[in-house]
Amino acid sequence: MTTERTMLTSTQQTLGGPEALEIATVPVPTARPNEILVRVHAAGLNPTDWKHRATGGFLGQPPFTLGWDVSGVVEAVGIGVASFAPGDEVFGMLSYPFGHGSHAQYVSAPASWFAPKPRGVDHVQAGALPLVALTAWQALNRYAHLRADQRILIHAGAGGVGHVAIQIAKALGAQVIATASEPKHSFLAELGADEAIDYRAEDAIERAGVVDVVLDTQGGETALRSLSALRPGGVLVSTIPFASPELLAEAARLGVRVIPFLVDASRADLEALTPLIEDGRLRATIAATFALEDIAEAHRLGDTNRTSGKIVLDLA
Repeated sequence: MTTERTMLTSTQQTLGGPEALEIATVPVPTARPNEILVRVHAAGLNPTDWKHRATGGFLGQPPFTLGWDVSGVVEAVGIGVASFAPGDEVFGMLSYPFGHGSHAQYVSAPASWFAPKPRGVDHVQAGALPLVALTAWQALNRYAHLRADQRILIHAGAGGVGHVAIQIAKALGAQVIATASEPKHSFLAELGADEAIDYRAEDAIERAGVVDVVLDTQGGETALRSLSALRPGGVLVSTIPFASPELLAEAARLGVRVIPFLVDASRADLEALTPLIEDGRLRATIAATFALEDIAEAHRLGDTNRTSGKIVLDLA
């Protein structure tokens, strides 16, 4: 008689604050055809985690396990998987939003959502990067087609997506203007920003001047006013996936484009980012690490919206 293997996972039965999170013991999943079973060593947290915890977001009512970032070691492969073998170190993003569930000791998911973990970085670093790096890469490379001769305005430059987007924009050769409160300006400079704007002390849109691309992670009035900074034909790429009629109408009036999008799980994009990670041009700043059992504290820190970089669960 075999004993069913179990694991620890973060879960919640109700929507609410960090106190809604609990640690449960559940069966270890199995790798189905074209899937790999990964022993999770580290898993990043993102603002979408606390938003879904509180409101349900795309996921609706609990129970559910949050988390999209993964770095770990392949424990088993399903039928048909030829790209990985047990023992391989991998990192990736579970498909957003419905592939959630990385805040657990194991996760089983399609092999196509993972790439080999970059050499020279640990699991905490690799586990911090996938969602924010894929978001920034797809925004700037796939949708904005950012070039070396262009200027980009990145809102919330010290945040998870923002601080990675600065590095990617610099790797693409662009001139980078980023917003953050004044105490974080030295952090932006370390990331490579050419100019930092204190959005609390001055009008960031006027100060930025004319730009070719805006990366918007805030929506609302910030997105609407940012359109006026774009040159004719410029583009605002937004991680807020809904564009209001007002925003679209103003973009049409000004002769600019608005592209709202949701990030895709993509091995090809992870592999495109890997050389930047391995040669040190792209790194996640780790604001704090927590054990899985302390995930409620991690969410409390995230709820403050005051961290620079990423919060990561260290499950190793």
